Amino acid sequence: MNGLKVAYYRTYQSVMKVGANALFPWKEPEIISGAGAVKQLASLIKQKGFHKPLIVTDPGLMKLNLLAGLFESIKAEGYTYALYDEVVPNPTIENIEAALKIYTENGCDCVIAFGGGSSMDCAKITAARAAHPNKPVEKMRGVMKVGKGLPVIFAVPTTAGTGSETTIAAVITGANHTKITIMDPYIRPQYAVLDPELTLGLPPFITAPTGLDALTHAVEAYIGRSNTPNTAARARQAVNLIYRYLPIAYADGQNIEAREQMLMASYYAGVAFTQAYVGYVHAFAHAIGGMYGIAHGSACSTILPEMLKYYGYTCFKQLADLADEAGIEGKDEADKAKKFIKSIQQFNADMGIPARFEQLEEKDFDELADRILAEANPLYPVPKEMDRENVLRMLRHLQA
Repeated sequence: MNGLKVAYYRTYQSVMKVGANALFPWKEPEIISGAGAVKQLASLIKQKGFHKPLIVTDPGLMKLNLLAGLFESIKAEGYTYALYDEVVPNPTIENIEAALKIYTENGCDCVIAFGGGSSMDCAKITAARAAHPNKPVEKMRGVMKVGKGLPVIFAVPTTAGTGSETTIAAVITGANHTKITIMDPYIRPQYAVLDPELTLGLPPFITAPTGLDALTHAVEAYIGRSNTPNTAARARQAVNLIYRYLPIAYADGQNIEAREQMLMASYYAGVAFTQAYVGYVHAFAHAIGGMYGIAHGSACSTILPEMLKYYGYTCFKQLADLADEAGIEGKDEADKAKKFIKSIQQFNADMGIPARFEQLEEKDFDELADRILAEANPLYPVPKEMDRENVLRMLRHLQA
């Protein structure tokens, strides 16, 4: 890759790291955790002086009656709520505007994000629009373009993977299936409710990609050049927990300990990548997932081991560290790193994650490359940069 471009990207990333760490305290959300924790949320909201939350969720969770405990506890506390329950996978601008209308018309004063990453992202940007009604979603695209003044966000994850309950990021689908990535500390939830009972019984086809999404967050944060002592520690904790508990949660969805530990792993990974950023795996996953409707966690899982092979020796040391957390032994750093990559491939194979994308079509490669490069360069502090030819080569490699 062109040396001047690489130098520019590295300088940009260094400035972003120094600036972000200087400007923001990176305060983690206050955690309410344990079985039944969601029932404590209503009293917390009342205690904080709020009286009309907007609950943002999706139709599937409504059908599962998963919000019943929250609804009942709010009623018991003597106040009411407004509800937007039409979030779709890969939430759209239309979702945001519909939720905003309900928030405004009902005089809401805080937001509860209840669900997976889609509900979290929708809730975050709904809060951003509520604070800045004259700034459309498209104008918030990029880094630190939202601004302060948002209503308080209470996040209740129902999957263990996105880490959205602690991140400063949200991804919205715009026109022509384009992903709009928004990153701003002001959209970070102030409270995270980690209740393993809400994840009991999640089917294996959801448990696997969401858990591997968390693994991707931890790995990309750890091998990136914006890692810090705190993000490194959180990433290693996440990898350790995922390797210990994801196979259990996948095999036995009712195992409360595994579910609770996977929620913590997702949270730790979210803390790590919130400050240290992600990398090309996410840029590819956003582009491919947006164009073909592939679930984000599944896309990340397929891409992760192939991208780590591309990085090669530039991250062997870091991957060897993570191999230690995973309980993988080897004769040296390179050996442990390669075995760690193989272990991810084995995770994918064991959990039904495809090794390649059957949906990928050559005619889409130029547009996909445009989207990938626009998202990743110069922002993501990856171990090894990609230019257009590298991106196209990887797309061909990922094609079934």
